[in-house]
Amino acid sequence: MPIPPSAPPVPADVIAIEQALTRITYLAGRARQHERLMALVGLPLDRAAVAILRYLGEEDLLRPGVLAVRLSVEASHVTRQLRQLETAGFVIRVPDPEDRRAQLIQLTEAGQAAVDRIREVGHQGMRSALAHWSPDDLRRLSGLFHRLVDDFVAHAEVPVEGASEV
Repeated sequence: MPIPPSAPPVPADVIAIEQALTRITYLAGRARQHERLMALVGLPLDRAAVAILRYLGEEDLLRPGVLAVRLSVEASHVTRQLRQLETAGFVIRVPDPEDRRAQLIQLTEAGQAAVDRIREVGHQGMRSALAHWSPDDLRRLSGLFHRLVDDFVAHAEVPVEGASEV
């Protein structure tokens, strides 16, 4: 969709932020980075499995459909991943107390241990990358990142003018 001709020019700082976020996203999402993380963690999990485990580590007991929405993927993709994680002993399915026909996904002890290890290694990597930053800079960055995420979430909820709903 083309930008309307009346749109004001984008400030250079906004362009620089977008470029930095694009680079961070690329660096964090590279297969080599994931392989390094898994080697340090000691688990043979793919990126999709790690994403699911991280979500469950934040909010245990989620329906598979909710996971799919949060990950912005098809439900069938989550179902396949959950089957693998269940076979590996990282998650179990439990009845939803609010709707006995539905199931919730819950981390097992092994799943929680995997999440804890993934977080620990991630925290160590982040600490190493930001070792030369002052505590004040880290606090400011943290606050600004949270604000950025909140604004992105709020913006994602605003319908795009002229776009058809799926």
